[in-house]
Amino acid sequence: MGISYEQFFFLVKQVELSHKERQAETERQKVRLNARGGGRKPKLTIPEEVGLSLFYLRQMPTFEVLGMYFNVSKTEANDTFHCWLKILREVLPCSLLEQVESQESDAAIVQRAINGL
Repeated sequence: MGISYEQFFFLVKQVELSHKERQAETERQKVRLNARGGGRKPKLTIPEEVGLSLFYLRQMPTFEVLGMYFNVSKTEANDTFHCWLKILREVLPCSLLEQVESQESDAAIVQRAINGL
């Protein structure tokens, strides 16, 4: 995945904290009809889900292949990746490419606003 074992588990701890904060906020806002603890249990642990997401970002396999690697369906792999991607974007710093693209789009918006005046 491009990171060491220690870096991976440090990242997992950071992501778990962010995930628990999101869950707590969702629970505070939720109007419950059923008791807590119901529903299907997750197929993968949090470290496995983070590993699945990092593996996808590094290798870019199809979700069908990703599901085979982690013994889940392609839909589960897709849902897991997109769920954790939001949290990983908060925890991990932006790449230089994303920063440049963001600055270019901000500059283009400002330029259009100036030209429109």
